[in-house]
Amino acid sequence: MKLSFYIAKRYLFSKKSHNAINVISMISVCGIAIATMALVCTLSVFNGFTDVVAKSFSSFDPELQITPAQGKVFDSTDPKILKVKQLAEISLVSEALEENALLRFEDRQDPILLKGVSSEFVNLADINKLIIDGEFILREGDIDYSVIGAGLAMYMGTRAGFLSPLEIYIPKRNEKINLANPSTAFTHSEVYVSGVFALNQAKYDDQMLIVSIDLMRELLHYDTEVSSLDIKIKEGESLENIRHKIEGILGSDYLVKDRFEQQEDLFRMVNVEKWVTFLILAIISMIAIFNVVGSLSMLIIEKTADIKILQSMGANNKLITNIFLLEGWLITFIGGIAGLVIGIIICLLQQYFGILKLGDAGTFVIDSYPVSVQILDILLIFVTVNIIGFLAVLYPVNNLRKNL
Repeated sequence: MKLSFYIAKRYLFSKKSHNAINVISMISVCGIAIATMALVCTLSVFNGFTDVVAKSFSSFDPELQITPAQGKVFDSTDPKILKVKQLAEISLVSEALEENALLRFEDRQDPILLKGVSSEFVNLADINKLIIDGEFILREGDIDYSVIGAGLAMYMGTRAGFLSPLEIYIPKRNEKINLANPSTAFTHSEVYVSGVFALNQAKYDDQMLIVSIDLMRELLHYDTEVSSLDIKIKEGESLENIRHKIEGILGSDYLVKDRFEQQEDLFRMVNVEKWVTFLILAIISMIAIFNVVGSLSMLIIEKTADIKILQSMGANNKLITNIFLLEGWLITFIGGIAGLVIGIIICLLQQYFGILKLGDAGTFVIDSYPVSVQILDILLIFVTVNIIGFLAVLYPVNNLRKNL
């Protein structure tokens, strides 16, 4: 194997008698390097966008969230739930009750997501940092207030401190609509706007109105039911360990979700796009790597005299085929390594200097394309390129073996 590798290395780096073979070999190396670089940069950009999304959702989405396995609500006084609330590793637990509703203000109306929260929500989401107008107040005495998303406030034409209240309509549970008087099928309430929040996410800013959980229970005729329990763990505690501990207490009747699972559809979409793109670029890499077939075939033709000399010196067929097999692998390996290095350098330059911009400053949440180089992606790209290269060189080498 050492002799085969030595001769293959000499063939690769020595000047060929036909300059076209040198050119084709260099094109093969460059093609593999460019395809590999594209894989590194593309997957790193997708990783960067995933990180951006994860960070932007972290303000509202709790570290852990308990929801019912079946149905929309569960009893917050369930003994299992009470046991979870008493865990020493948990910093705070906020109760939440969500339902679709219709919001009206003067001559405008819009379907919204109405979210009732308990008093702990302020510390869970650090909502005061997100308030851009007014303050976070949900109930004072007998008066109900609300905090509205910035996009929804703009559409409805309201803001904090307006004297006119918002009107909320929620369908009554388990009640049929009376066609003669449809309004009787709805529960109605009025709330004043105490504050406006902005999270720069349409799901929240354009659709959500936050009220007290007491008002939500009044509207839905619930007593102690909640849609979810939002959990914040103490600093330094292991999220996975606490999650497994909670799952052990609650059993199969409840679901315990982390932040990624709470946004499962979004992250699934990003991952599907990432791996579909990887597959497309891998196919393009196959086209680039198959240049090795032409380069190796021409080299075998050129080295026919060398093959005969090696045979006359006692070299067996295995040694000769190994020479050209290793030659093809070296081209793929060098191109792959060069592509990985160039791709990582480009990603690091983008990460620290933001060379490639998304648009004008302030137009988007971030100004430049985000990147995040992950070692597992690098290993996957390296293995994929080398497997394709390994398979590509088998064809010319097998033809050589048959003609020896």
